[in-house]
Amino acid sequence: MSAIASGARQAVRNCVNVQPGEMVVIVTDLETKYLADAVEKEVLDAGAKTNMFIMEDFGERPEDGTNPLPFPEEIGSALAQAQVSFYMAQGKAGELPSFRVPMLKVAEKNNLRHAHMPNFVEEMMSQGMASDYAEIQALSKKVYDIVSQAKEIRITTPAGTDFTATFDPRYKWVISDGHITPGNWSNLPDGEVFTQPVSANGTVVVDGCFGDFFNKKYGDIGQTPLTYQLKDGRCQRVSVTCTNQALKEEFDRYTFETDDNSDRLGEFAIGTNVGLTHLIGNLLQDEKFPGIHLALGSPYPDKTGATWDSSAHNDGILRNPTIIVDGRTIMKDGKFTI
Repeated sequence: MSAIASGARQAVRNCVNVQPGEMVVIVTDLETKYLADAVEKEVLDAGAKTNMFIMEDFGERPEDGTNPLPFPEEIGSALAQAQVSFYMAQGKAGELPSFRVPMLKVAEKNNLRHAHMPNFVEEMMSQGMASDYAEIQALSKKVYDIVSQAKEIRITTPAGTDFTATFDPRYKWVISDGHITPGNWSNLPDGEVFTQPVSANGTVVVDGCFGDFFNKKYGDIGQTPLTYQLKDGRCQRVSVTCTNQALKEEFDRYTFETDDNSDRLGEFAIGTNVGLTHLIGNLLQDEKFPGIHLALGSPYPDKTGATWDSSAHNDGILRNPTIIVDGRTIMKDGKFTI
């Protein structure tokens, strides 16, 4: 069996657990369709039915985000009749609020088991989807048991990150380990534990990659890291520095001009996919790599219980972090110590 076929099988059989007779909606684009085709084949082999949609059939998808594709009613109606859904497509500027967020809300409303795979590429089939998910689930539970009681967590990295985040048990820590249940969605490949921090202060150096449309445009930014300061949980505009001026300018616009909370630290996450051996410059997989990623913008209130939201959500990967939970080191230079 090829790596693509093997990865598709794990996604269909193990992660969303497709059953005979179920309806599965697959949303893809022209660039990613050959990978979505492998998922469709596996769904059909499992005895289920499929309904595939190609995003370009519903309009243009400009790279600059001037007219982002809206979520079509036709796909929403199909999701309402399904039990399982996949989103496998490349991200474009502006499509997070115009297309992906509305799609996720429909999937949640209709109690679907939704596999979310933005910017999915072939390498993920042979790496992230080929990991031992039993091992990931065991480690994720171990991490959860420690951090879910945390009052504060300090993060440092060789690149210069040094900040401390504070937490409140009113906000849920979420295990995202590849097991997708009805009414829930998860990114694939999977392997992380995340929450909304109450606040954070200190220096953040993003030296892996960013999310949303930044990912495909800039890829691995290890040679041109972006630095910012967090004060009371918000990114400080005057503190943002990066030698890639285009990246800095787009980061500034997205972070500080999207809405009132797009500069706010919404997600604090620990990657737990120990089957991954190296970063590939693609956020969907790299955020699962053992380590830390942070997102400015939406705290996923439906999952974490946060009382605020944002239409932005931009993850940033930090390389080789040390994680200290209430004085206990659980990761040293990117390696778990638990």
